[in-house]
Amino acid sequence: MPKNSLNVSLKGADDIFSTEESRQEQQREQVQQIPIGELFPFKNHPFKVLDDESMQRTVESVEQYGVLSPLIARPRPEGGYEIISGHRRFHAAQLAGLDKIKVQVRNVDDDQAIIDMVDANIQREHISPMEKARALKMKNEAMKRSAGRRKENGCQLDTHFPEAKTATQIGADVGESPKQIFRYIRLNELIPELQKKVDSNTLKFNPAVELSYLTPDEQQSFLDYAEAQDCTPSLSQAQKLKVASKEGTLTLDKLEEIMSAQKPSVAPREPVLN
Repeated sequence: MPKNSLNVSLKGADDIFSTEESRQEQQREQVQQIPIGELFPFKNHPFKVLDDESMQRTVESVEQYGVLSPLIARPRPEGGYEIISGHRRFHAAQLAGLDKIKVQVRNVDDDQAIIDMVDANIQREHISPMEKARALKMKNEAMKRSAGRRKENGCQLDTHFPEAKTATQIGADVGESPKQIFRYIRLNELIPELQKKVDSNTLKFNPAVELSYLTPDEQQSFLDYAEAQDCTPSLSQAQKLKVASKEGTLTLDKLEEIMSAQKPSVAPREPVLN
């Protein structure tokens, strides 16, 4: 076979494979009309979908105009599609009685799906501190796993990927410092009852971060005391509780001593005589 013919044949084969790859990519990203019953919420979705006034307005809009912006979802191994972005629109479509909804289908792995899901929701106007804390923890863990798999010295997962790197990247994505990202993630160490108090704003963010370093039993003892005395800790008190916990001296008596201590009064300043 002449050399030129071989080149033409190879080029033709490259074009065929390239075209097929492009077609597959278009198929993965195309917008489809998918039956409502084939769509499922994201596993462990950290953001609440509320039937509030805002949802009612969304339902009315869907009834009048349909769902204008497609959902993003990925195929599930067991069938159907897992929603990555658009849970509120999906719920509104359900309430509006739609049979099908526009969906952009993507083929992504578990970790990339988590990252995409968090990125699509983290900038929502109304999310609670604990929603944000859970979402940032999910993204942080997914990024560490994903970064570990990308190591050039093999495909083995690197479980020691520096957490500071992921926190820095996440902070840049959401407009927070790496330190603040760590602080949000710490809130996940609170027992559920204290997490609820963070969301209701009866436990302030900064003291809550300090309390997250207490053991679960110590947190429960603190909660029992705080509810019995109808009090909340100052940042200073929470820091002292953390230190006592670290030293192993946080008994019930020590807890009461710290929480019952009054802030020192400030004596009035003497008038300055001219």
